[in-house]
Amino acid sequence: MPALSEIITVLEQAYPPALAESWDAVGLVCGDPAESVTRVLFCVDPVEETVDEAADLGAQLIVAHHPLLLRGVHGVPADTAKGSLVHRMIRTGTALYCAHTNADSADPGVSDALAQAIGLRVTGPLAPNEDGVTGIGRIGELPEAEAFATFVQRVADALPETVPGVLGAGDTDRPIRTVAVSGGAGDSYLKQATAAGVDAYVTADLRHHPAGEHLANPGAVPALVGLTHWASEWPWCGQASAVVAGAFAGNVDTCVSTRCTDPWNVRAERTSI
Repeated sequence: MPALSEIITVLEQAYPPALAESWDAVGLVCGDPAESVTRVLFCVDPVEETVDEAADLGAQLIVAHHPLLLRGVHGVPADTAKGSLVHRMIRTGTALYCAHTNADSADPGVSDALAQAIGLRVTGPLAPNEDGVTGIGRIGELPEAEAFATFVQRVADALPETVPGVLGAGDTDRPIRTVAVSGGAGDSYLKQATAAGVDAYVTADLRHHPAGEHLANPGAVPALVGLTHWASEWPWCGQASAVVAGAFAGNVDTCVSTRCTDPWNVRAERTSI
């Protein structure tokens, strides 16, 4: 059975830590690199629900997209939310490895997985690094044009269901063929999507003012599709799972988390005038 260190090597070949932003915290959070691993759980968020899931599955390793300890800490006492998870994972022999902005920029990476889920053929990065291949976001195209309303439904059907759902902003009949996507919070790349001249931009956490100012422009292009952060990054779990499964075929079981860790769990609509 492979050691944890061997699995980390494979993950870091796919998602080089050098691609991570300077403020990010990626890599091994807890776990013994010498210990054997037979089952790995892939998830977006290292939270109580996914730690529970790992225990239920008997996984010795959790590979998460989001860091558990992004900001500097001086301790992990067990009576704090994150400290309790660290203590629990150590007690149960569950390692945690995080691939965040390095997975965002890798080729293929988070946005490639999102593009594939939607049915796009990727043509390049939205905000490329110096090599022109890696970078944040992706630009792609549909096999044929379809109305914006149809495209918004395509996105909703392609991703896991969330309480907030999928929102669109634009002319419902506008033909959509070229699309930019950015997994995670992507309104800071709206200018790049606009400059690229794509028909639609799909991302998460679009803020009111940047979206509103964009749409105020006459004939605003691209139209906008807003997702929850979790849903936009969940397809990456399958991509990363395939990386490990392919490297250790028959020796490591890989599982993609089925537990929704999107924080929004209640939706209400006005019932009276």
